[in-house]
Amino acid sequence: MGKGKVAVGAAVICAATVCAAAALIVRHRMRCSGRWARAMAILKEFEEKCATPIGKLRQVADAMTVEMHAGLASEGGSKLKMLISYVDNLPTGDEKGLFYALDLGGTNFRVLRVQLGGNDGQVLKQEFTEVSIPPHLMTGGSDELFDYIASELAKFVASEGEDFHLPPGRQRELGFTFSFPVRQISIASGNLIKWTKGFNIEDTVGQDVVLELTKAMERQDLDMRVAALVNDTIGTLAGGRYTNNDVVAAVILGTGTNAAYVERAHAIPKWHGLLPKSGEMVINMEWGNFRSSHLPLTEYDHALDSESLNPGEQIFEKIISGMYLGDIVRRVLLRMAEEAAFFGDTVPLKLTVPFILRTPDMSAMHHDTSSDLKVVGSKLKDILGISNTSLKTRRAIVELCNIVATRGARLSAAGMLGILKKMGRDIIKEGEKQRTVVAMDGGLYEHYTEFRNCLENTLKELLGEEASESVVVEHSNDGSGIGAALLAASHSQYLEVEDS
Repeated sequence: MGKGKVAVGAAVICAATVCAAAALIVRHRMRCSGRWARAMAILKEFEEKCATPIGKLRQVADAMTVEMHAGLASEGGSKLKMLISYVDNLPTGDEKGLFYALDLGGTNFRVLRVQLGGNDGQVLKQEFTEVSIPPHLMTGGSDELFDYIASELAKFVASEGEDFHLPPGRQRELGFTFSFPVRQISIASGNLIKWTKGFNIEDTVGQDVVLELTKAMERQDLDMRVAALVNDTIGTLAGGRYTNNDVVAAVILGTGTNAAYVERAHAIPKWHGLLPKSGEMVINMEWGNFRSSHLPLTEYDHALDSESLNPGEQIFEKIISGMYLGDIVRRVLLRMAEEAAFFGDTVPLKLTVPFILRTPDMSAMHHDTSSDLKVVGSKLKDILGISNTSLKTRRAIVELCNIVATRGARLSAAGMLGILKKMGRDIIKEGEKQRTVVAMDGGLYEHYTEFRNCLENTLKELLGEEASESVVVEHSNDGSGIGAALLAASHSQYLEVEDS
Protein backbone atom coordinates (compact mmCIF):
# COMPACT_ATOMS: atom_id res chain seq x y z
CA MET A 1 0.00 0.00 0.00
CA GLY A 2 1.38 3.50 -0.92
CA LYS A 3 2.10 6.17 1.62
CA GLY A 4 -0.70 8.36 0.24
CA LYS A 5 -3.32 5.70 0.84
CA VAL A 6 -2.10 5.17 4.43
CA ALA A 7 -2.31 8.92 5.09
CA VAL A 8 -5.84 9.10 3.67
CA GLY A 9 -6.89 6.09 5.75
CA ALA A 10 -5.43 7.62 8.88
CA ALA A 11 -7.17 10.89 8.15
CA VAL A 12 -10.49 9.09 7.71
CA ILE A 13 -10.02 7.22 11.00
CA CYS A 14 -9.04 10.50 12.67
CA ALA A 15 -12.07 12.28 11.28
CA ALA A 16 -14.30 9.43 12.37
CA THR A 17 -12.85 9.59 15.88
CA VAL A 18 -13.37 13.35 16.03
CA CYS A 19 -16.96 12.90 14.79
CA ALA A 20 -17.60 10.20 17.37
CA ALA A 21 -16.12 12.37 20.10
CA ALA A 22 -18.17 15.33 18.94
CA ALA A 23 -21.28 13.17 18.88
CA LEU A 24 -20.50 12.03 22.43
CA ILE A 25 -20.08 15.63 23.56
CA VAL A 26 -23.36 16.60 21.89
CA ARG A 27 -25.11 13.61 23.46
CA HIS A 28 -23.58 14.46 26.86
CA ARG A 29 -24.68 18.09 26.52
CA MET A 30 -28.17 17.02 25.47
CA ARG A 31 -28.31 14.59 28.38
CA CYS A 32 -27.08 17.32 30.75
CA SER A 33 -29.56 19.87 29.41
CA GLY A 34 -32.30 17.23 29.59
CA ARG A 35 -31.38 16.51 33.21
CA TRP A 36 -31.25 20.21 34.03
CA ALA A 37 -34.65 20.76 32.40
CA ARG A 38 -36.08 17.86 34.47
CA ALA A 39 -34.55 19.25 37.69
CA MET A 40 -35.98 22.70 36.97
CA ALA A 41 -39.37 21.14 36.20
CA ILE A 42 -39.35 19.47 39.66
CA LEU A 43 -38.44 22.81 41.27
CA LYS A 44 -41.10 24.70 39.28
CA GLU A 45 -43.82 22.18 40.15
CA PHE A 46 -42.87 22.44 43.84
CA GLU A 47 -42.98 26.24 43.66
CA GLU A 48 -46.46 26.15 42.11
CA LYS A 49 -47.77 23.79 44.81
CA CYS A 50 -46.30 26.01 47.57
CA ALA A 51 -47.92 29.16 46.18
CA THR A 52 -49.50 31.47 48.76
CA PRO A 53 -51.42 34.13 46.81
CA ILE A 54 -53.14 36.68 49.02
CA GLY A 55 -56.57 35.11 48.42
CA LYS A 56 -55.37 31.75 49.74
CA LEU A 57 -53.80 33.41 52.80
CA ARG A 58 -57.16 35.07 53.58
CA GLN A 59 -58.82 31.64 53.41
CA VAL A 60 -56.20 30.25 55.84
CA ALA A 61 -56.77 33.21 58.20
CA ASP A 62 -60.56 32.70 58.09
CA ALA A 63 -60.12 28.96 58.74
CA MET A 64 -57.90 29.78 61.76
CA THR A 65 -60.62 32.08 63.18
CA VAL A 66 -63.32 29.42 62.65
CA GLU A 67 -61.18 26.76 64.39
CA MET A 68 -60.50 29.15 67.30
CA HIS A 69 -64.27 29.57 67.82
CA ALA A 70 -64.77 25.78 67.65
CA GLY A 71 -61.93 25.08 70.11
CA LEU A 72 -63.33 27.60 72.62
CA ALA A 73 -66.85 26.16 72.32
CA SER A 74 -66.07 22.64 73.52
CA GLU A 75 -63.23 20.31 74.48
CA GLY A 76 -62.14 18.39 71.39
CA GLY A 77 -64.27 20.64 69.19
CA SER A 78 -61.33 21.55 66.99
CA LYS A 79 -57.81 20.52 66.00
CA LEU A 80 -56.86 23.66 67.96
CA LYS A 81 -56.90 22.74 71.65
CA MET A 82 -57.49 26.38 72.78
CA LEU A 83 -56.34 25.52 76.31
CA ILE A 84 -57.50 27.67 79.22
CA SER A 85 -54.31 28.80 80.96
CA TYR A 86 -55.89 30.15 84.17
CA VAL A 87 -53.72 33.24 83.69
CA ASP A 88 -56.26 36.03 84.23
CA ASN A 89 -53.85 38.65 85.54
CA LEU A 90 -51.06 39.58 83.17
CA PRO A 91 -48.28 41.77 84.61
CA THR A 92 -49.07 45.50 84.66
CA GLY A 93 -45.56 46.89 85.22
CA ASP A 94 -46.38 47.77 88.85
CA GLU A 95 -45.12 44.47 90.30
CA LYS A 96 -42.26 44.73 92.76
CA GLY A 97 -40.12 42.39 94.80
CA LEU A 98 -37.98 39.30 94.35
CA PHE A 99 -39.29 36.44 92.18
CA TYR A 100 -37.83 33.24 90.79
CA ALA A 101 -38.46 31.27 87.61
CA LEU A 102 -37.68 27.71 86.57
CA ASP A 103 -37.76 26.99 82.84
CA LEU A 104 -37.86 23.28 81.97
CA GLY A 105 -38.38 22.57 78.30
CA GLY A 106 -35.65 20.26 77.07
CA THR A 107 -32.34 18.69 77.99
CA ASN A 108 -31.31 21.87 79.84
CA PHE A 109 -33.22 23.87 82.41
CA ARG A 110 -32.72 27.43 83.59
CA VAL A 111 -33.28 29.03 86.95
CA LEU A 112 -33.63 32.77 87.14
CA ARG A 113 -34.29 35.47 89.70
CA VAL A 114 -35.45 39.04 89.18
CA GLN A 115 -35.80 42.05 91.42
CA LEU A 116 -38.73 44.10 90.13
CA GLY A 117 -38.87 47.84 90.76
CA GLY A 118 -42.61 48.31 90.35
CA ASN A 119 -42.16 51.45 88.32
CA ASP A 120 -43.40 51.17 84.73
CA GLY A 121 -41.97 47.73 84.12
CA GLN A 122 -38.53 48.11 85.66
CA VAL A 123 -36.35 45.03 86.15
CA LEU A 124 -33.77 46.28 88.65
CA LYS A 125 -31.59 43.18 88.51
CA GLN A 126 -31.71 39.69 87.09
CA GLU A 127 -29.48 36.62 87.27
CA PHE A 128 -29.79 33.15 85.83
CA THR A 129 -27.94 29.90 85.52
CA GLU A 130 -28.38 27.05 83.05
CA VAL A 131 -28.04 23.40 84.06
CA SER A 132 -27.94 20.36 81.80
CA ILE A 133 -29.90 17.28 82.85
CA PRO A 134 -27.85 14.06 83.00
CA PRO A 135 -29.30 11.67 80.36
CA HIS A 136 -30.05 8.87 82.86
CA LEU A 137 -32.45 11.19 84.73
CA MET A 138 -34.51 11.72 81.56
CA THR A 139 -35.66 8.10 81.61
CA GLY A 140 -35.39 7.27 85.32
CA GLY A 141 -37.87 7.92 88.14
CA SER A 142 -39.92 11.05 88.83
CA ASP A 143 -38.41 11.71 92.27
CA GLU A 144 -34.86 11.46 90.90
CA LEU A 145 -35.51 14.09 88.21
CA PHE A 146 -37.33 16.55 90.48
CA ASP A 147 -34.80 16.04 93.34
CA TYR A 148 -32.02 16.99 90.92
CA ILE A 149 -33.89 20.09 89.75
CA ALA A 150 -34.75 21.12 93.34
CA SER A 151 -31.16 20.67 94.52
CA GLU A 152 -29.86 22.89 91.71
CA LEU A 153 -32.58 25.44 92.52
CA ALA A 154 -31.56 25.36 96.20
CA LYS A 155 -27.90 26.01 95.23
CA PHE A 156 -29.00 28.98 93.13
CA VAL A 157 -31.12 30.41 95.98
CA ALA A 158 -28.12 30.04 98.32
CA SER A 159 -26.07 32.28 96.01
CA GLU A 160 -28.59 35.16 96.29
CA GLY A 161 -26.64 38.42 96.71
CA GLU A 162 -27.62 41.48 98.71
CA ASP A 163 -28.97 43.26 95.62
CA PHE A 164 -31.99 40.96 96.00
CA HIS A 165 -34.42 41.69 98.85
CA LEU A 166 -37.13 39.45 100.26
CA PRO A 167 -39.33 41.18 102.86
CA PRO A 168 -39.06 39.49 106.28
CA GLY A 169 -41.46 36.63 106.94
CA ARG A 170 -42.25 36.06 103.27
CA GLN A 171 -41.91 32.87 101.28
CA ARG A 172 -40.01 32.98 98.00
CA GLU A 173 -42.29 32.57 94.98
CA LEU A 174 -41.55 30.87 91.66
CA GLY A 175 -42.99 30.82 88.15
CA PHE A 176 -42.61 27.36 86.55
CA THR A 177 -42.33 27.24 82.75
CA PHE A 178 -42.98 23.63 81.83
CA SER A 179 -42.97 23.12 78.06
CA PHE A 180 -44.52 19.67 77.87
CA PRO A 181 -48.20 18.78 77.29
CA VAL A 182 -50.10 19.44 80.51
CA ARG A 183 -53.78 19.41 81.46
CA GLN A 184 -53.96 22.59 83.52
CA ILE A 185 -56.23 22.49 86.58
CA SER A 186 -55.56 25.93 88.05
CA ILE A 187 -52.95 28.70 87.79
CA ALA A 188 -50.55 26.59 89.86
CA SER A 189 -51.38 22.98 89.07
CA GLY A 190 -51.43 20.77 86.01
CA ASN A 191 -51.19 17.06 85.22
CA LEU A 192 -48.60 15.81 82.75
CA ILE A 193 -50.30 14.33 79.65
CA LYS A 194 -47.12 12.87 78.14
CA TRP A 195 -43.39 13.47 77.95
CA THR A 196 -41.75 14.59 74.69
CA LYS A 197 -38.22 15.69 73.62
CA GLY A 198 -36.44 12.53 74.76
CA PHE A 199 -37.94 12.33 78.27
CA ASN A 200 -39.70 9.13 79.26
CA ILE A 201 -40.46 8.92 82.99
CA GLU A 202 -43.58 6.81 83.35
CA ASP A 203 -44.39 7.55 86.98
CA THR A 204 -44.76 11.30 86.29
CA VAL A 205 -47.46 10.85 83.62
CA GLY A 206 -50.88 11.84 85.01
CA GLN A 207 -49.26 13.51 88.05
CA ASP A 208 -49.43 17.20 89.02
CA VAL A 209 -45.97 18.50 88.07
CA VAL A 210 -46.25 21.40 90.54
CA LEU A 211 -46.85 18.95 93.37
CA GLU A 212 -43.88 16.83 92.21
CA LEU A 213 -41.63 19.91 92.28
CA THR A 214 -43.05 21.15 95.61
CA LYS A 215 -42.40 17.77 97.32
CA ALA A 216 -38.84 17.76 95.93
CA MET A 217 -38.25 21.33 97.24
CA GLU A 218 -39.51 20.22 100.68
CA ARG A 219 -37.05 17.32 100.62
CA GLN A 220 -34.30 19.92 100.01
CA ASP A 221 -35.63 22.12 102.88
CA LEU A 222 -36.24 24.85 100.31
CA ASP A 223 -39.11 27.12 101.39
CA MET A 224 -40.53 28.21 98.04
CA ARG A 225 -44.05 28.32 96.60
CA VAL A 226 -44.93 27.72 92.94
CA ALA A 227 -47.24 30.66 92.14
CA ALA A 228 -47.78 29.97 88.42
CA LEU A 229 -47.41 27.05 86.01
CA VAL A 230 -47.11 28.30 82.43
CA ASN A 231 -45.75 27.32 79.04
CA ASP A 232 -43.15 29.29 77.09
CA THR A 233 -45.68 31.06 74.84
CA ILE A 234 -47.64 32.42 77.78
CA GLY A 235 -44.34 33.44 79.39
CA THR A 236 -43.50 35.40 76.24
CA LEU A 237 -46.91 37.11 76.36
CA ALA A 238 -46.35 38.07 80.03
CA GLY A 239 -42.81 39.29 79.34
CA GLY A 240 -44.08 41.46 76.50
CA ARG A 241 -47.02 42.85 78.50
CA TYR A 242 -44.80 43.84 81.46
CA THR A 243 -42.97 46.44 79.38
CA ASN A 244 -45.79 47.25 76.94
CA ASN A 245 -49.45 47.37 77.90
CA ASP A 246 -50.57 47.01 74.26
CA VAL A 247 -49.26 43.42 73.97
CA VAL A 248 -52.29 41.14 73.47
CA ALA A 249 -50.81 38.06 71.76
CA ALA A 250 -47.57 36.10 71.54
CA VAL A 251 -46.21 33.83 68.84
CA ILE A 252 -43.17 31.56 69.14
CA LEU A 253 -41.44 30.54 65.93
CA GLY A 254 -38.46 28.40 66.81
CA THR A 255 -37.83 24.67 66.60
CA GLY A 256 -41.56 24.33 67.22
CA THR A 257 -44.32 26.94 67.08
CA ASN A 258 -47.25 28.10 69.18
CA ALA A 259 -49.43 31.13 69.87
CA ALA A 260 -51.30 32.56 72.87
CA TYR A 261 -53.57 35.57 73.19
CA VAL A 262 -55.88 37.42 75.60
CA GLU A 263 -59.54 36.43 75.23
CA ARG A 264 -62.64 37.96 76.83
CA ALA A 265 -63.68 35.45 79.49
CA HIS A 266 -67.37 35.54 78.48
CA ALA A 267 -66.38 34.50 74.91
CA ILE A 268 -65.24 31.05 76.12
CA PRO A 269 -68.34 28.79 76.13
CA LYS A 270 -66.38 25.81 77.53
CA TRP A 271 -65.32 27.82 80.62
CA HIS A 272 -67.69 26.78 83.42
CA GLY A 273 -65.94 28.42 86.36
CA LEU A 274 -66.50 31.84 87.89
CA LEU A 275 -65.65 34.65 85.51
CA PRO A 276 -62.32 36.22 86.58
CA LYS A 277 -62.38 39.74 88.04
CA SER A 278 -60.29 41.02 85.15
CA GLY A 279 -62.85 39.70 82.65
CA GLU A 280 -59.96 38.24 80.65
CA MET A 281 -58.33 34.85 80.20
CA VAL A 282 -55.12 33.93 78.37
CA ILE A 283 -55.67 31.11 75.87
CA ASN A 284 -52.86 28.76 74.86
CA MET A 285 -53.88 27.91 71.29
CA GLU A 286 -51.46 25.06 70.54
CA TRP A 287 -51.70 26.36 66.98
CA GLY A 288 -49.06 23.96 65.62
CA ASN A 289 -51.89 21.42 65.35
CA PHE A 290 -53.99 23.65 63.06
CA ARG A 291 -54.91 22.13 59.74
CA SER A 292 -57.12 23.20 56.85
CA SER A 293 -57.83 22.15 53.27
CA HIS A 294 -56.55 25.63 52.29
CA LEU A 295 -52.97 24.88 53.44
CA PRO A 296 -50.73 24.42 50.37
CA LEU A 297 -49.37 20.94 51.15
CA THR A 298 -47.12 19.05 48.72
CA GLU A 299 -46.14 15.39 48.34
CA TYR A 300 -42.93 16.20 50.26
CA ASP A 301 -44.98 17.46 53.24
CA HIS A 302 -47.19 14.35 53.18
CA ALA A 303 -44.08 12.12 53.13
CA LEU A 304 -42.44 14.05 55.98
CA ASP A 305 -45.64 13.77 58.03
CA SER A 306 -46.18 10.04 57.42
CA GLU A 307 -42.56 9.27 58.41
CA SER A 308 -42.69 11.49 61.52
CA LEU A 309 -43.15 10.42 65.16
CA ASN A 310 -46.65 11.97 65.17
CA PRO A 311 -48.33 11.33 61.77
CA GLY A 312 -51.43 13.44 61.15
CA GLU A 313 -50.57 15.79 64.04
CA GLN A 314 -48.95 19.25 64.11
CA ILE A 315 -49.49 19.79 60.36
CA PHE A 316 -49.18 23.60 60.59
CA GLU A 317 -45.98 23.24 62.64
CA LYS A 318 -44.52 20.89 60.01
CA ILE A 319 -44.70 23.54 57.28
CA ILE A 320 -43.74 26.68 59.21
CA SER A 321 -41.33 25.78 62.04
CA GLY A 322 -37.57 25.45 62.32
CA MET A 323 -37.61 21.73 63.09
CA TYR A 324 -38.88 20.93 59.59
CA LEU A 325 -38.00 23.61 56.98
CA GLY A 326 -34.49 22.27 56.33
CA ASP A 327 -35.80 18.74 55.87
CA ILE A 328 -38.37 19.87 53.28
CA VAL A 329 -35.47 21.37 51.29
CA ARG A 330 -33.55 18.07 51.63
CA ARG A 331 -36.52 16.06 50.37
CA VAL A 332 -36.88 18.17 47.22
CA LEU A 333 -33.11 18.00 46.57
CA LEU A 334 -33.26 14.21 46.95
CA ARG A 335 -36.02 14.00 44.32
CA MET A 336 -33.94 16.20 41.98
CA ALA A 337 -30.90 13.96 42.57
CA GLU A 338 -32.84 10.73 42.01
CA GLU A 339 -34.89 11.77 38.99
CA ALA A 340 -32.68 14.38 37.31
CA ALA A 341 -29.13 13.46 38.41
CA PHE A 342 -28.94 16.97 39.89
CA PHE A 343 -25.63 16.20 41.63
CA GLY A 344 -24.24 13.81 39.01
CA ASP A 345 -24.79 10.13 38.20
CA THR A 346 -24.86 8.91 41.79
CA VAL A 347 -27.27 10.08 44.47
CA PRO A 348 -25.25 11.52 47.40
CA LEU A 349 -25.73 9.08 50.29
CA LYS A 350 -26.00 11.76 52.98
CA LEU A 351 -28.91 13.35 51.12
CA THR A 352 -31.00 10.30 52.10
CA VAL A 353 -30.53 10.96 55.85
CA PRO A 354 -33.62 12.64 57.41
CA PHE A 355 -32.99 15.97 59.18
CA ILE A 356 -29.30 16.07 58.18
CA LEU A 357 -29.93 19.51 56.65
CA ARG A 358 -30.93 21.76 59.54
CA THR A 359 -32.82 25.01 59.20
CA PRO A 360 -29.85 27.16 60.40
CA ASP A 361 -27.84 25.70 57.46
CA MET A 362 -30.72 26.39 55.07
CA SER A 363 -30.85 29.96 56.41
CA ALA A 364 -27.08 30.41 55.87
CA MET A 365 -27.47 29.28 52.22
CA HIS A 366 -30.51 31.50 51.69
CA HIS A 367 -28.63 34.54 53.01
CA ASP A 368 -25.47 33.93 50.91
CA THR A 369 -24.69 37.17 49.07
CA SER A 370 -21.23 36.22 47.72
CA SER A 371 -20.86 36.38 43.92
CA ASP A 372 -19.98 32.67 43.66
CA LEU A 373 -22.36 31.57 46.46
CA LYS A 374 -19.42 30.29 48.47
CA VAL A 375 -21.51 29.54 51.58
CA VAL A 376 -23.89 27.33 49.57
CA GLY A 377 -20.89 25.43 48.15
CA SER A 378 -19.30 24.87 51.55
CA LYS A 379 -22.59 23.79 53.21
CA LEU A 380 -23.21 21.23 50.43
CA LYS A 381 -19.68 19.90 50.85
CA ASP A 382 -19.56 19.87 54.67
CA ILE A 383 -23.07 18.57 55.38
CA LEU A 384 -23.98 16.48 52.34
CA GLY A 385 -20.53 15.56 50.99
CA ILE A 386 -21.32 17.16 47.62
CA SER A 387 -18.38 19.02 46.08
CA ASN A 388 -17.68 20.86 42.82
CA THR A 389 -21.18 22.26 42.35
CA SER A 390 -21.71 24.75 39.55
CA LEU A 391 -22.94 28.29 40.17
CA LYS A 392 -26.27 27.59 38.48
CA THR A 393 -26.78 24.54 40.75
CA ARG A 394 -26.10 26.73 43.79
CA ARG A 395 -28.50 29.39 42.50
CA ALA A 396 -31.24 26.77 42.14
CA ILE A 397 -30.66 25.68 45.76
CA VAL A 398 -30.98 29.27 47.02
CA GLU A 399 -34.25 29.51 45.07
CA LEU A 400 -35.48 26.29 46.73
CA CYS A 401 -34.65 27.69 50.20
CA ASN A 402 -36.57 30.83 49.26
CA ILE A 403 -39.67 28.86 48.20
CA VAL A 404 -39.79 26.87 51.48
CA ALA A 405 -39.09 29.89 53.74
CA THR A 406 -41.56 32.14 51.90
CA ARG A 407 -44.39 29.64 52.22
CA GLY A 408 -43.67 29.20 55.96
CA ALA A 409 -43.43 32.94 56.64
CA ARG A 410 -46.56 33.84 54.67
CA LEU A 411 -48.61 31.09 56.34
CA SER A 412 -47.38 32.27 59.77
CA ALA A 413 -48.62 35.76 58.90
CA ALA A 414 -51.99 34.32 57.83
CA GLY A 415 -52.27 32.51 61.17
CA MET A 416 -51.53 35.78 62.97
CA LEU A 417 -54.24 37.54 60.93
CA GLY A 418 -56.66 34.80 62.06
CA ILE A 419 -55.92 35.68 65.71
CA LEU A 420 -56.30 39.43 65.06
CA LYS A 421 -59.65 38.77 63.32
CA LYS A 422 -60.88 36.75 66.31
CA MET A 423 -59.95 39.67 68.57
CA GLY A 424 -61.54 42.24 66.25
CA ARG A 425 -58.20 43.95 65.79
CA ASP A 426 -57.77 43.42 62.05
CA ILE A 427 -59.68 46.58 61.18
CA ILE A 428 -59.72 50.17 62.44
CA LYS A 429 -63.02 51.08 64.10
CA GLU A 430 -64.47 54.57 63.78
CA GLY A 431 -62.98 56.95 66.31
CA GLU A 432 -60.82 54.28 67.98
CA LYS A 433 -57.10 54.66 68.38
CA GLN A 434 -56.15 51.15 69.50
CA ARG A 435 -52.63 49.83 69.20
CA THR A 436 -52.05 46.09 68.97
CA VAL A 437 -48.68 44.51 69.74
CA VAL A 438 -47.80 40.87 69.08
CA ALA A 439 -44.77 39.66 71.07
CA MET A 440 -42.59 37.28 69.01
CA ASP A 441 -39.84 34.94 70.14
CA GLY A 442 -37.96 31.88 68.90
CA GLY A 443 -34.76 31.25 66.97
CA LEU A 444 -36.45 31.00 63.56
CA TYR A 445 -37.97 34.48 63.92
CA GLU A 446 -34.87 35.94 65.57
CA HIS A 447 -32.12 34.56 63.32
CA TYR A 448 -33.69 33.81 59.90
CA THR A 449 -33.83 37.38 58.55
CA GLU A 450 -35.47 36.55 55.19
CA PHE A 451 -38.21 34.60 57.02
CA ARG A 452 -38.82 37.43 59.51
CA ASN A 453 -38.94 40.14 56.83
CA CYS A 454 -41.29 38.10 54.67
CA LEU A 455 -43.62 37.42 57.63
CA GLU A 456 -43.79 41.09 58.62
CA ASN A 457 -44.31 42.31 55.03
CA THR A 458 -47.04 39.72 54.43
CA LEU A 459 -48.90 40.71 57.61
CA LYS A 460 -48.82 44.35 56.44
CA GLU A 461 -50.09 43.30 53.02
CA LEU A 462 -52.95 41.28 54.58
CA LEU A 463 -53.99 44.04 57.00
CA GLY A 464 -53.84 46.84 54.44
CA GLU A 465 -52.19 50.21 54.87
CA GLU A 466 -54.46 51.74 57.50
CA ALA A 467 -54.87 48.77 59.87
CA SER A 468 -51.20 47.75 59.59
CA GLU A 469 -50.17 51.08 61.11
CA SER A 470 -51.83 50.10 64.39
CA VAL A 471 -50.44 46.53 64.52
CA VAL A 472 -46.85 46.08 65.69
CA VAL A 473 -44.77 42.90 65.77
CA GLU A 474 -42.15 43.12 68.52
CA HIS A 475 -39.28 40.79 69.37
CA SER A 476 -39.62 39.78 73.02
CA ASN A 477 -36.24 38.23 73.74
CA ASP A 478 -36.25 35.48 76.37
CA GLY A 479 -39.81 36.28 77.29
CA SER A 480 -40.39 32.76 78.53
CA GLY A 481 -37.80 32.88 81.33
CA ILE A 482 -38.51 36.29 82.76
CA GLY A 483 -42.20 35.96 81.85
CA ALA A 484 -42.65 33.10 84.32
CA ALA A 485 -41.12 35.21 87.13
CA LEU A 486 -43.45 38.08 86.21
CA LEU A 487 -46.47 35.74 86.32
CA ALA A 488 -45.38 34.58 89.77
CA ALA A 489 -45.44 38.28 90.70
CA SER A 490 -48.87 38.98 89.19
CA HIS A 491 -50.29 35.85 90.91
CA SER A 492 -48.44 36.34 94.21
CA GLN A 493 -50.13 35.29 97.47
CA TYR A 494 -49.09 38.68 98.91
CA LEU A 495 -50.89 40.89 96.38
CA GLU A 496 -53.96 41.36 98.61
CA VAL A 497 -51.67 42.33 101.50
CA GLU A 498 -50.09 45.06 99.39
CA ASP A 499 -53.39 46.28 97.94
CA SER A 500 -55.21 46.59 101.27
